[in-house]
Amino acid sequence: MLEFSAQQIALMIQGQVEGDAAVTVNNFGKIEEATAGQISFLANPKYEAFLYSTAASIIIIGEQQQLKQQINATLIRVPDAYAAFATLLTKYQELKNQQLIGIQTPSYIAPTAKLGANHFIAAFAYINEGTVLGENVKIFSNVVIGENVKIGHHVTIHPGVVIYADCIIGNHVTIHSGTIIGSDGFGFAPKVDGSFQKVPQLGNVIIEDDVEIGANTTIDRATIGSTIIRKGVKLDNQIQIAHNAEIGTNTVIAAQTGVSGSTKIGNHVMIGGQVGFAGHISIADGVKIAAKSGVTKTIKTANMTLTGNPASEQKHSLRSQVYVKNLPELEKRVQELEILVQQLSQKA
Repeated sequence: MLEFSAQQIALMIQGQVEGDAAVTVNNFGKIEEATAGQISFLANPKYEAFLYSTAASIIIIGEQQQLKQQINATLIRVPDAYAAFATLLTKYQELKNQQLIGIQTPSYIAPTAKLGANHFIAAFAYINEGTVLGENVKIFSNVVIGENVKIGHHVTIHPGVVIYADCIIGNHVTIHSGTIIGSDGFGFAPKVDGSFQKVPQLGNVIIEDDVEIGANTTIDRATIGSTIIRKGVKLDNQIQIAHNAEIGTNTVIAAQTGVSGSTKIGNHVMIGGQVGFAGHISIADGVKIAAKSGVTKTIKTANMTLTGNPASEQKHSLRSQVYVKNLPELEKRVQELEILVQQLSQKA
């Protein structure tokens, strides 16, 4: 268990200590539940009451936070408490990973595989022929890495991940449990007799630097060429990326979204959960897409917000929803008008 003083933590997150700079913590806790020896933070004003009742030894708070009564904990003041706490968690995880060094048994590493410095290979991992690992790569149990896979520096691959042959993983990438990278794309050609012939998937998957991929996500290899996940992309759990798709720089995608084959998503796009994309379309940079939307056509306008199925600009979609909500009342009024017209016709 790693232990740090308030002064050490303040140096990590560039904060100012108020109170006992020598007090130490060895764990994290939510402000409403934290105990002695833990560090917490206050970023949401609705939790301010816990600032005065928590048992946490250290609390990270904003520079502008005004105290209404005395606090027993040591405070570390920073410009942004939430961002500082995230930075601290990241540094803590990095330090824990640095302690993982070496090769556990049983595991299999092919004779032609090349391992960089400070690697960690957990028991029951399988690393195939021609694989190249950079420095500070951490591979956990039941990971399978296919032939000729290239993995950069500072990569963490969690238990149960499978990376098929010839895929390329960049630097500072995290891949969570159960993810499959490089499985065959869904390519089948219809035959005259009504059956389907499989189209061989000969490409690969390229994942650039600073990407994080959630658990049980699947990224298919390209038919020819590459399926590409650009730098800084963040993928949630249970996402499907089909063959030859491309996800642009710093795009974020929430869970259960499906991206069909050869679709190109731009840079800095934000995609909610359960969004579906048709194949062979493109999405402009900066687009925001609400959860459960169905995107069926190319979006050329940057920075617009889409919602609905089929997806359309948010204000148009919301207006349509109002009309749909009012349909029962409109139907009733039409029926009344029909009766009135009939009555007038009978009197004529």
